[in-house]
Amino acid sequence: MKVDDVKVVGVLGAGTMGNGIVQVCAMAGYEVIMRDIEQSFLDRGMNAIKKSLSKFVSKGKMTEDEMNAVLDRIKPTLDMKDLESADLVIEAVVEKMDVKKAVFKELNEIVKNQDAIFASNTSTLSITEMSAVTRKPENFVGIHFMNPVPLMKGVEIVRGLLTSDETLNFAVEFVKKIGKEPVVCKDSAGFISNRILMPWINEGIYVLYEGIATKEEIDKGMRLFTNVPMGPLELADLIGLDICLAAIETLHRELGDKYRPCPLLKQMVSAGLLGRKTGRGFYEY
Repeated sequence: MKVDDVKVVGVLGAGTMGNGIVQVCAMAGYEVIMRDIEQSFLDRGMNAIKKSLSKFVSKGKMTEDEMNAVLDRIKPTLDMKDLESADLVIEAVVEKMDVKKAVFKELNEIVKNQDAIFASNTSTLSITEMSAVTRKPENFVGIHFMNPVPLMKGVEIVRGLLTSDETLNFAVEFVKKIGKEPVVCKDSAGFISNRILMPWINEGIYVLYEGIATKEEIDKGMRLFTNVPMGPLELADLIGLDICLAAIETLHRELGDKYRPCPLLKQMVSAGLLGRKTGRGFYEY
């Protein structure tokens, strides 16, 4: 499969990551099928895309007509069978291995193009394990976007054990074509981004948990000391504490005790304090 052969991109999931991926693919000129399991999820996803595109219009980065053309290239659907025409499918469903495997097994029977590329946007889970349930593991690759997808330039390209050179090259070229910068790595828990980022967030939570400093001082300090735009607690609230915990637990399971999640993080997730999406995490929104 060559990048120039791709006409239709399928995206599984209309959440924060899914709708962002849909948007950038549609902005690059692709017809995009966005599939989710509930109409309310699709409606929320389309509203997020419209809001994001409207900001580009207000800033003079695209015209109203260009925005409408992007929206016309997006087809929201509840029916998995609508993905039959896809040449590339990017999965962005919940970060649970059994769920991801189930959708890829289903895609095996639906996607007509036998050379189609299947990709996962997972942030920590094994690309190799997912590829094992697909009809062509050599055509499987990790394409991990960063949040918010329309604004963040970097994309991790993750090579599974069986990913072919051709598929890896395809992923690199596709990411460039949609205006992003690829960074290639091997399949290992957390890849580059979360293997480094999640312990940083977790340690920030430990500093709060141990009473070393207030949340405001922790975040202010890290912004000033390291020139990052957000401190670890602010960033955790943006990502979602449940997502952070899932990622850290994967690192802990795969790589050992130095990645053990902070008890405070586990307590907050149990209490439903997940950050911006619930209106309260380390901060109130």
